[in-house]
Amino acid sequence: MTTTGWLDGDVALITGAGSGIGRAVALRYLREGASVAVFGRELDRLQSTVEAAGADADRVLPLVGDVRSADDLSAAVAATVERFGKLDVLVPNAGIWDFNRSISRTTPDEIGAIYDELFDINVKGYLLTVSTAWRELVKTEGSIVMTLSNAAYYAAGGGPVYTAAKHATRGLVTQLAYELAPKVRVNGVAVGGLRTDLRGPESAGLKDRSIEQSFAKRDGERGPNMWLPLHDASTDPDDSTGPYVLLASKRNASVITGTVIHADGGIGVRGFATAAGGDDL
Repeated sequence: MTTTGWLDGDVALITGAGSGIGRAVALRYLREGASVAVFGRELDRLQSTVEAAGADADRVLPLVGDVRSADDLSAAVAATVERFGKLDVLVPNAGIWDFNRSISRTTPDEIGAIYDELFDINVKGYLLTVSTAWRELVKTEGSIVMTLSNAAYYAAGGGPVYTAAKHATRGLVTQLAYELAPKVRVNGVAVGGLRTDLRGPESAGLKDRSIEQSFAKRDGERGPNMWLPLHDASTDPDDSTGPYVLLASKRNASVITGTVIHADGGIGVRGFATAAGGDDL
């Protein structure tokens, strides 16, 4: 296939690529000319990404593993390099959401369990992903693009555990950009609420609950995004993939590192238009 994309000839490894923004980024990278290794815990989800690639499926490598396992991630990096010959772009993306579990509606034990599981996946998972891949990225003078969230900057994008985790990954962008310069660029994309199959912590009984269910409750409402400055901001993950392409592109972002692009419909312009969080205490 002949392409003229921004990522022609590049090789990317994306975690959490069996659904949601990870899958959307994988498919977009393919359209931009890259080959992609997709990493996740469930083979059937990864296979759905391969199938969605259509004619480009030969440039997709599904890899089953858990981001909490350094062994799984090391094996994934090795398999990616063995299949495609190198690694140019790393997208730490796998994560779970806490479904706005607030401090006032959870016990200390519940908060502790949610913290342990969510930080293991959303923070340690990012660190382990980078730890196992940075040497290959140095070889290609590649880049890392981390999935962040509006919760990395503002309240009410989740509960205290999710918000703390996303603030932590925001710190990783800055620290790792410093540590890996000048060979590897490190940036992030702070996406807004997307209509995906993002799940919750198993420890809180939320493993099978999807954020899509929260969106479904709002179906039929007039102007579901009226609380955003950009009222028509899309909740389709496909429409949030552009920043990932820009930041991964050596040709177009060679001078950008330690930067987070906000792709949240303008939440930062005025915050969430809601009542105070503790009004009903």
